[in-house]
Amino acid sequence: MRARPIILVVEDEPFVCIAALEAVTEAGFEVIEARNADEAIAILEKRPDIHVVFTDIQMPGSMDGLKLAHFVRHRWPPIKIIATSGHAQVTEHDLPEGGRFLRKPYTPDEVVGTIRELVAA
Repeated sequence: MRARPIILVVEDEPFVCIAALEAVTEAGFEVIEARNADEAIAILEKRPDIHVVFTDIQMPGSMDGLKLAHFVRHRWPPIKIIATSGHAQVTEHDLPEGGRFLRKPYTPDEVVGTIRELVAA
């Protein structure tokens, strides 16, 4: 039996984080939560089994979600990246190659569908 893909959700807004965690969990994925890029990097250093990083762009800490996305792509190239924001104007050129952008407010189906596409690729 194949292990469930593991998704790291990086979101500092508690209610947005809870909604994302619930949607991804209900879709059958294993989910890990981080509140900022520093927590996310600490988790990634200990967990080589993460498949997707789903990160908010605007958050406190040493780096925003775009910098985190590029750091992850450089350090852990196989990990897929989804970035989200309700404020930042993001183009495909702002994200690392293969990264996806979801504008807030997104639906649970958009999040889960994008994760499924990336995991299947």
